[in-house]
Parts: sequence; structure tokens; C-alpha cells
Amino acid sequence: MRNYLILIAAWSVLAGSCGGKHTEENSKTVFNYNEMAGITSLDPAASSNFENIQAVNQLFNGLVQTDDNLNVIPCIAHTFKMSEDGLVYTFLLRTNVYFHDNAAFEGGKGRKVIAKDFVFSFNRLYDSRVSSAMSLLDNVDRSEKTSYNGFVAVNDSVFEIHLKEPFSAFLNILTMKYFSVLPYEAVDMYKQDFRRNPVGTGPFMFKMWEEGTKLIMVKNDNYFEKDEQGKQLPYLDAVSVSFAKDKETGFMELLSGKFDMVSGADAFNINEVLDKHGNLNTTYTKKFYLQKQTFLKTDYIGILIDENITSVKNSPLKIKAVRQAINYAFDREKMIKFLMNNTGTPATAGFIPPGLKAYDPEKVKGYSYNPDKVRQLLMEAGFPDGKGMPEITLHTVDNYKEQVEFIQSQLAENHIKLKISVDKPSVLRQAVAACEYTMFRKSWFADYADEEDFMSMYYSKNFSPAGFNYTHYKNTDFDVLFEKALHEKSDSVKIGLYQQMDNMLIDDAPIIPLYYAQVLRLVSHNIKGLTTNPMNLLNLKAVKKEAPVSN
Repeated sequence: MRNYLILIAAWSVLAGSCGGKHTEENSKTVFNYNEMAGITSLDPAASSNFENIQAVNQLFNGLVQTDDNLNVIPCIAHTFKMSEDGLVYTFLLRTNVYFHDNAAFEGGKGRKVIAKDFVFSFNRLYDSRVSSAMSLLDNVDRSEKTSYNGFVAVNDSVFEIHLKEPFSAFLNILTMKYFSVLPYEAVDMYKQDFRRNPVGTGPFMFKMWEEGTKLIMVKNDNYFEKDEQGKQLPYLDAVSVSFAKDKETGFMELLSGKFDMVSGADAFNINEVLDKHGNLNTTYTKKFYLQKQTFLKTDYIGILIDENITSVKNSPLKIKAVRQAINYAFDREKMIKFLMNNTGTPATAGFIPPGLKAYDPEKVKGYSYNPDKVRQLLMEAGFPDGKGMPEITLHTVDNYKEQVEFIQSQLAENHIKLKISVDKPSVLRQAVAACEYTMFRKSWFADYADEEDFMSMYYSKNFSPAGFNYTHYKNTDFDVLFEKALHEKSDSVKIGLYQQMDNMLIDDAPIIPLYYAQVLRLVSHNIKGLTTNPMNLLNLKAVKKEAPVSN
């Protein structure tokens, strides 16, 4: 309550100072939002985390994109088709798409995008020093059959991709920001520093980035997309991204009008802002509105189980019964209800979240709180009532400390000792990818709308650091089903295969699913046209910002 009163008082003081007339300078429409976790790179090849993707999406375009209903629609490719055998995809490119003006080009003027630019951009993803997306290219045919060229520029406006085998999720994969187009001139000029000097085709152009403090992107006056009335996009003059690391600061900036949006359940105090049903408290309805919907995102605890790694050899987590016991040892429903104000769904039906066709609680049975099962499994593992079992360390970030402390408390009641280590987000990301932690809290959100995106995390050929299999889970039967699903044309058969895989994953327990997330945004009332989608991709090209109402 004390924090609540402080925030209200702060808002009143700040709001009272905003009633003056606008100058010409501040009449520019700038969309301001906060990214608590920070951004590590503006290179599309490094679009492996949510924060990077949101910024890269404003700066770059690919062949195709998704609408808010997750349909694949044209982008730089105005039309596309697939051959009857499913092995060749042909894209006809627009002829009015230009790279952003930049010193990398002759005269500083951005040139037109051609098919060879996609050949260059996609081939660049094979370099492990540049990108972690190599596993996404496994099915591209670079054999003698295609003269070792899986990507072909037929001419300036026709681009082809050749696959080894049919791949049902392929078009969805191409919507990922990894597959943005970039100019070789800028990559050659900036080299490793391209991450700080991005040059794309997107609705906004890079202006400046002071890491950890501020990122500014300005309107691209030469952007190729138009609205339904034929008016050129974007409407905004600029986008400003801040990096306030604590939710109190971010929320106060929203109340003051400095931020136009904060996003995510960890970006504000849900106990103050939302009621017990997850709806906006009436106190705030005049200040901003709540956007809320299904999110293709599963929050989980990952467990490294590769016994070739020394830390795993010496850990009780190498025992499946221990991992299963931990899954049964805490109450997900209580955690969602009391810590999250019901802004999520307990993950008791596998790793695949609601919103994808394979999600079915009747066919995929996950874990629920069951102390009897915990006792039974600990006994089976050789640790009756937890006796003799070493303390386990769980690595997390500060935003989720309260959640993991709840888990820690419940595990203690079930004779499982858990130590919590709070890391910086960048440290956690790097350490997990490098297999330095045996237990870590993470999230996985959909890069594209297909179950393959979630199950590919546990395919044995995707071991980190080259891929995203952070647990180093390896199951031959799982791999066989995964490969079968990749080539399956029948939706119903494919759904059944993914459900089988999800059940295997639950039984082997290299993960502890926590909950299926929801898109949550607090948005100022003067922001119009900001839509949501189940992937929570921030699309700002059609957003308008009206002048705030004077108080």
C-alpha cells in the first residue's frame, strides 16, 4: 500500500506539470517504451532473444511476415509459391524496396534491394561466429544437385530456396527476424560492429544506441508499405527505447507520460495494478489500458542432463526420478493465483502452450502438486525423505526471484534443498548457452507459429551452443518422431506426433514447465493502432500517437 500511495503521488505531481502547450520540437510523435532486460545486438543474425527481436523488427524486413492472426503474408516478396514436390520455394520481390541511407553506400544513399542480397544475408547465417541459427538451415540443399547453392538469385527480382526434403514449417520459419535482408556493403564496412550500426529496410532507421541507456530509431521516409488508404507507413516520427532495470521506475515513467507502454508481467507490480482476476484496477483505467491475450510462450526451469559434462556427473539432477520429484514438489496453481494474479495458465499439460493445435490437456498429461509422488520418487532415487541428496542451485534473474523463492519454499517442505543464484540477464543467457549451469529458469516463446519451434529445442542435433537444446536432451525415439513430423503433410497426423513427443519430454523431465504466459501490456490512452498477437511481436509501423489531454 505504501508503494501504491507513493506511485499515485508521483503521478499526480508529474501529471500536473504536463499541461503546457506543445512546442514544435515536442510535437514530434515519438513512441517510448522500456526494455528491462536490455538489448545485446541489433544484428538480425543475433535475434535469439525476445528483447533483440522487438528492436530488430522495427529496423529490418524479410521475404514474408505474419499478420496478427499468425497467417504468413507477403513482405519484401510480393508473391511466393512452392513446387509440387515441396522442395523449391520461389519468391518474386518488390522493386520499390530500398536500404536505409547510410555511409556504407555511395553518396550515402540507400540502394534498391535485389535477390542477391537475400543470398548474401542467408548464407551469412551459416557462420557460427555470427549467428546461432545454423540449425534452422539444416534442410537447405547445398549439395551437388544444386551446385552447392541452396539460395539462388535467378535475377534481380526472383529468389529461390532449394530444400533437401519437404518441410511443413518452412514458410513460418522465414518470418523469423534471422531471415531479414541486409546489405553486404554495410556488413563489410562495419564488420563485427554491425550489431551497433544496423542497416535494413524497415519502417524505422537506426539513429543512436547508448547500450543500457537509450536506443533511438527514426522514421524511414522511403518505407515501401502503405496502409489500406494508400498512406505511407509508418505514422510515428521515431521510436525511443529505454532500459530501466526495475519495474517501479518503468511504471512511474508510464504514469508520468514518459513511457507510452510497458510490457510483460514482470514490468509492473501486478498486485497493485491488476485485480485478483487479472483485470486492470479501476484506479488506473483513466491513465492507460490493458492489452491481454494468449501468448505462445512457456516459462520453465531447464535441467542440463548431458553426463559428458562434469557438473552433471556430480549432480543428483542426472537421475530422472529426482527431476520428476521436483516437478511434483510445488503447486503451480497456487503460484499463478497468489504471485501472478492469474496472469498465466499452470503448465500441467506439457511444454507446447495453448494457441497451438497440439496443446491438449487430455492427451498430454503434465505434473501437478503431489507430495506422495515426491516421497515415492525420492525413495526410488536413493534419497529417502531427501536424506543424502546434495543441495541444488537454481540460476534465475531478479524479475523471477519471488517465483523461485516460492518454489524453493515448497521444495523444502518436500525435503529437497534448493539454493537460488540471481544473475544478470546477459550472464544467464551466456552461461546457459555454454552449458555452465545445471539448473536454470528460462522462457521459450514462439519464433514462428508451429509446434516444431517448441519441440526443436529437444532435438539432439540442436545441442547448444550451436542450437537451442540447452538441456542437451537426447532421446532416439523423440528424434525419430520429430523428423517424421517435419515431413508430414497431414495436420492431424502431425499434431499426434507432437503430442507423443511432448509426453516423452514430460516423462524424461529435462525441464520443469511452470506456466503458459499471456501477452500483457499497459498502454497510454493516446496510443492508437497498437495491435497484439500470440507471439507478442511489437509492430509499430501502423501506430499513431495523439497529443495527450491536458490536465
